[in-house]
Amino acid sequence: METGRQQMLAPRHDLPMNRRTFLGVAAGLTLADAGAQTRSSIPVIDTHIHLYDPSRPQGVPWPNKENKILYQTSLPPRYRKIVEPLGIVGAIEVECSPWLEDNQWVLDIAQDDTIMVGTVGRLVPGTSEFRPNLERFHKNPLYRGIRYGLGRQAGKEFDRPEFVADLKALADADLVLDTANPSVALLADVVRVSDRVPNLRVIIDHLPQMLRPAESAAQASYDVSMKAFRDRPQIYVKVSEVLRRVGEQIPVDVEFYRPRLDEVLDVFGIDRVLYGSDWPNGDQWLPVPAGFKIVQEYFMGKGQAAAEKYFWRNSTRAYKWVKRTAAQPQA
Repeated sequence: METGRQQMLAPRHDLPMNRRTFLGVAAGLTLADAGAQTRSSIPVIDTHIHLYDPSRPQGVPWPNKENKILYQTSLPPRYRKIVEPLGIVGAIEVECSPWLEDNQWVLDIAQDDTIMVGTVGRLVPGTSEFRPNLERFHKNPLYRGIRYGLGRQAGKEFDRPEFVADLKALADADLVLDTANPSVALLADVVRVSDRVPNLRVIIDHLPQMLRPAESAAQASYDVSMKAFRDRPQIYVKVSEVLRRVGEQIPVDVEFYRPRLDEVLDVFGIDRVLYGSDWPNGDQWLPVPAGFKIVQEYFMGKGQAAAEKYFWRNSTRAYKWVKRTAAQPQA
């Protein structure tokens, strides 16, 4: 999750809960829903988690101390306890820190715990430091790509040859580009990326949280981008951050989310959707089991083969992650 979450253009009803509401709903979930949680019969690769430790001497750039839900140590041992009962056997970290050396810090953390099958770092294309640092970090096979915040410069980055050249270097290294939080401008930039660097695998994060915009010009841009995505097999999407807040409630019925999930699946198809929990950032809505239960019910309803693609098979093509234990599947 990036610092300074971008606002969507449509009216939103999915703002994070305060701590009191979180604890109340989480307690209700434990009593009402945890017993109904079914361990996945399919091995699951979680393609979106964050790792950080506020107790480090240098602290962390995100989250801030005021966020009582997120400002706590979030490392693989804590994550394991939450997800292993669900059948999640591997995870890919997506970097939330802009500090260069945190690329190495996460690699070191991931190396020590076999539930971690990859990391997505944080480097800035178009800078003199990009190539040497990409080469440095990519020496570790767990380094599977970078996350970059498209959509902030109205496409101006693409006028700089060095920016496009660095994206081509990323593609030549067989690494991915993860996007930041979706917006109309970001989606348009994803189309620009695929026009300029057709062989670069691009992964759009958290698209279910972005509803179709209300303003007509934004709608037109959104529709153009979504139409373009239909025929670009190198562009994947994470069906992550599915949960939304409506008034004082966060629905936990799959039927509430089905229309948006259907829209995403209609555009990208079953071969380009990925599971991501967004742990621990997603805890601002509900704990991981709540969101997992919704997507589990939705995709298992599409049949075993479709669910396998969503929960792990597609991630092997998108990230080419590193298998580290016998429990982790292999295509």
